[in-house]
Formats: sequence, C-alpha cells, structure tokens
Amino acid sequence: MQKAKRTGQSFLTGAIIISLGGFISKVLGALYRIPLTNILHAEGMGIYQMVYPLYCILLTVSASGIPTGVARLISSGKGTGAERQAFRLYGAIGVIGTLIMYMLAEPLASIQGEAAISLCCKLLCPSVFFVSVLSIVRGYFQGKGNMLPTATTEILEQLIKVGVGVALSYIFRDNMPIAVASTLLAVTVSEVLSTAIALVWYKKRKSKLPLYAIPSVPVKSILRFTVPLTLTAIALPVSQLAESIIAVRLLKAASENATSLYGIFSGCAITIINLPVSVTYGLAAASVPQISPLAESGNLQGAKKKAFKSLLITLAVSLPSAVALYFLAPLAAKLIFGSLTGEERELLVTLIRILAVSSVTQSLVQTSSACLTALGSPVKSTVTQWFTAILRVGLCAALIKFTPLSISGAAWAANCAYFVAMLMNFWYIINVKNKEGNANENNADRIGNVRGRLNPAR
Repeated sequence: MQKAKRTGQSFLTGAIIISLGGFISKVLGALYRIPLTNILHAEGMGIYQMVYPLYCILLTVSASGIPTGVARLISSGKGTGAERQAFRLYGAIGVIGTLIMYMLAEPLASIQGEAAISLCCKLLCPSVFFVSVLSIVRGYFQGKGNMLPTATTEILEQLIKVGVGVALSYIFRDNMPIAVASTLLAVTVSEVLSTAIALVWYKKRKSKLPLYAIPSVPVKSILRFTVPLTLTAIALPVSQLAESIIAVRLLKAASENATSLYGIFSGCAITIINLPVSVTYGLAAASVPQISPLAESGNLQGAKKKAFKSLLITLAVSLPSAVALYFLAPLAAKLIFGSLTGEERELLVTLIRILAVSSVTQSLVQTSSACLTALGSPVKSTVTQWFTAILRVGLCAALIKFTPLSISGAAWAANCAYFVAMLMNFWYIINVKNKEGNANENNADRIGNVRGRLNPAR
C-alpha cells in the first residue's frame, strides 16, 4: 500500500510551526490586554467581551469548519480543487454572516442592556466575510502539510490588531463607547489585511496547476466535513453568548459591578488560560493530514495510533503548563493586568487557579476533536460539544444563583464541561470504526457462517 504523497513539513515540524504561530499570537493577544485594560478598564473590557459571542457564532458558521474540513479532503488525496469550491460556497455564507451581524446589532444591544454594543457589532461585522476566505486558504495549505501560512497569518492578525487597536482606543479614551468600538474596528482591519496577504500567498503557491481541467469537488463532499465541524465549533460561542447574558443578569441581582466581574472572567482569566491551549492547537491541526490518509486507506489501527500519539504529546505539553499557571497566577495577573484594583486582581488570581485544570482538558478536547474528524467521525465530536455546552450553561446559572461562588461559579462550570467533553471524545476515538471495516467484518462473518454450514464441526 502506497503512502499518500506529501509535500509539506513532517508532523513534528508542522506541529511546532503552527504551535509557535498560535502561541505567539496568543501572547500578543495577552500583552494587548495590558494597555487595553489600562485604557478601557474592567467595564470597557466587559463590553468588549459581550460583543464577541455573537461574532464568534457567525464566524463559526462561516469559517470554523473550513480549515480542518478542507485539509481533511486535500490530505486524503480525494479533494483536489476543494478550496475553489469552498471559496464560492463559504464566500457567500460569509457575506450573509456579515449582514446578519449588522442587522442584529440593535437587538443585541437591547437584550444585553448596553447601548455601546450596537456600534461595536457594526464595526466588527465585515470581519465575518474576510475570516471565512482566510480560513479556506489556511485549510488548503494545512491539507498540503504546510503549516507556515497559517502560523504567519495568525501572527500578522495580532500584530495589526494590537497596533491599530491600541492607537485608536488611546485616541478616543475619553469616550468609552467609541474607545471600545475602535478596538473592534482594529479587528476588522487586521482581517482585511491578513486575508489579502494570504490570497497573494495562495496565488504564488509553488505547486503548479495541471494543464488539464480539474473537476470540481462536489459541494456535498465539502459539507460532509465542514458542517459537522461547524456545528461542533458553534457550540462554544453559543454557550458563551448564553453565559454572558445569564451570568451578567444573575450577577446584577447581587452586585453593582456585574459587567466588570464578567470582564475579569471572560476578558482576563480566559485570556491567560488560553495561552497553553494555543500551543497545543498546532498538534490538533498537524494531526489531520497525518491521520486522514491512514483512515481513508482503511488502516484504522494505524490512524488510531497516530491519534493517541497526538493526545499523549498534548498531555505532556498542557499538564506542566497548567501547574505553572496555578503557581504563577499572581505574577501573571500583576504583569498582564496590572491596572486592575487589588480586589479585582485577587479575584483574577482565584479564577486562573480554578481554570488551570481546564487548560489541560480543553487542550485534549481540541486535539481529540481534530482526531475524530481525521478518523472520519466528525459528528461524534459535534455531539460532545453540544452536550457539554448545555451542561456548562446550566451549571453556570445554577452555581451563580444558588451558591455564594458569584463569577467563580462560571469557572467551575467550565471545568466540569471540558472534563466531560474530554471523556466523551476519548470514548469515541477508542470505539470508532470506519464503514469499510464494518463491511469487511460483516462479510467475514457471512463467509464464516457459510463455511460452517459446509464443514460442520465434528
């Protein structure tokens, strides 16, 4: 059996490249919070974070499943030209997502009780289209085993966002709604420029197109992987949107600074916790082109071994990071969010220490979800994510309302949800079977039964 031809980096090299890109991007994002928190303060950060759940939902529908789905098709050897079909399909979806976010700006501001959210949504909405296009280019190169374009554009996005965001928010610092909105305009600028550079990279790719016309990949082949991945990814922002509404409303019943509390949890603690998770993202992305050719060829055991190897490496990276987060939480809070008051910083340290364990479970969920997609079972990851998203929101509401935990209840809810998701994905990977394997087993059983009848036991 011949191995699929590969022109990209090795698994380890690709994982290192994309992990470094993700890590540098997250570090820049975390450092961005230092001047941003100084300028916007906890209240402004709360408004900033309240806009993101809707943005992430629309972004998920128009872009989230694309990189892994397109990469899965291309790396399997059966999806030549998949990216061109994806440009047409998801470009249109991206335009629709942009329009929806614009139209929902006013209703969302009314529901969340924060007028500034309307302008923020309108300035951020063009990003939905540009990210969808950028994601297709990333998926194309990931499928070829080349992780450099993804890593480069991720870093570029953050550099532009940081530079433009800090400059604009500082200029409009005396007007809080405008200052917050300008930081979201910076996101749009970063996506426009990053997409333009990615498209230039795609046009100049080294692999020459063949002289003959390449038949279009059927839309259903793309949707087979991107739709389950989209449904999987959308669970998190949906739960975050519900959490932002429910948590803030419940906190307002017991505290006057509910928006600030949510800003410390979502805008500060989650930012720090996501740093080690971003490192292991490279392992998830690099796993797909390694596992999918084996699964496609019917070598399910070999594919599972690759998956378990990726999970072990993920654990080896994320576990020490979680320990470091727990013990270095005070230092991280002081260095990154030094503008917070003493009481706010103390709360931040508590939240980081509670959430430290989720940096391990979230990393494992991320890698295991990618492995399930590469194994040809993306729907199982979808089931996991939706079940645990509902669990997370329900626990968050119960812990805030019926216990004295306040915003810490949201942290404990996240821990429980990611732990359950990890166990479910592990169970699915262990028990996954491809259709060909099941068919072969059934054929073997039928042949055995025939032989048994022809040669009965003495």
